[in-house]
Amino acid sequence: MIRDQETLNMLLDSVSRFVREQLVPAEAEVSDTDEIPPRLVAQMRELGLFGLAIPEEYGGLDLTMEEEVLFAFEIAKTSPAFRSLIGTNNGIGAQGLVIDGTDEQRRKYLPRMASGEIIGSFALTEPGAGSDAASLRTTAVRDGDHYVVNGTKRFITNAPEASIFTVMARTDPEKKGGSAISAFIVEKDTPGLSLGKIDKKMGQRGAHTCDVIFENCRVPAENLIGGREGIGFKTAMKVLDKGRLHISAISVGVAERMLDDALRYAMDRKQFGQPIADFQLIQAMLADSKAEIYAARCMVIDAARRRDAGENVSTQASCCKLFATEMCGRVADRAVQIHGGAGYVSDYAIERFYRDVRLFRIYEGTTQIQQLVIARNMIREAQG
Repeated sequence: MIRDQETLNMLLDSVSRFVREQLVPAEAEVSDTDEIPPRLVAQMRELGLFGLAIPEEYGGLDLTMEEEVLFAFEIAKTSPAFRSLIGTNNGIGAQGLVIDGTDEQRRKYLPRMASGEIIGSFALTEPGAGSDAASLRTTAVRDGDHYVVNGTKRFITNAPEASIFTVMARTDPEKKGGSAISAFIVEKDTPGLSLGKIDKKMGQRGAHTCDVIFENCRVPAENLIGGREGIGFKTAMKVLDKGRLHISAISVGVAERMLDDALRYAMDRKQFGQPIADFQLIQAMLADSKAEIYAARCMVIDAARRRDAGENVSTQASCCKLFATEMCGRVADRAVQIHGGAGYVSDYAIERFYRDVRLFRIYEGTTQIQQLVIARNMIREAQG
């Protein structure tokens, strides 16, 4: 749902110009240094990008899902590292509070997240709990007015920059599965919380992940999200549905950027006395990519509109995540092929994008998990 087309157009124009004029020229710097320059982070704050999906009453822009995916199409036309910093803050880093937090919790944290003063992170994955998130082993044991948290979280996006963590922990050791999992807000300076070394990843330099370690970490009971035990896993699943649509939209935007680069290269590069874009086999790769991007874009917008209308979009979100991220990988592969040898060296952006987009098919639920979600939902619906 688009609430005000004129206002949205102004935002999208500003973001598109920011991407073109500031972020794209900085891509190589971010890749080389593994850091987003502070000047660009400051500009993101000024544009309000840290609070896009946070309610207006807490200083955010409160974008609808449709508005958010249209924004994502634009911000994705550059290095995914830029999106990662603000995307996690608007998505899984803050949405647990938005969806299930108490009024006091929202008032305490959301305004500072919306302004970019603090950055949020979502700590669910563990060394032994990835796709099987309900098997997590981090514990939170009540001790008076506190919970004592112990465990390790792995591959946590934005952890080195985060001020607060939404942490999933097991509050009932006797129960198995998700019904014993609760969600907590843990501030970075809490004694007993420490960070591992920053992971050296295949791609997405400038977007940092690392382990988050809890050793007898005492968390105030008032930081239990929603004030109730046992609802944390449900909160996480609600957050992930929205996150999957966001990543789907990002996959579309990145694919559009890669295809634009490949098309320009094909029109400039000459072999056998003519641009390689004149050759039908090159044209086939361009056309297949264009068609798949269009299909994914339509899927994402449709699912976003359904979510805005109040529908349960668990199946649609997984369909989008499955198709859009796999599509993005195919477009990346074709774009490298169109560039030929040049696509294998770092002088061209496609070499970096090829590595960057591989992650889209893994986080927020792997392709295989999306297949399981879709099929199980289909069977459940057929059974009535």
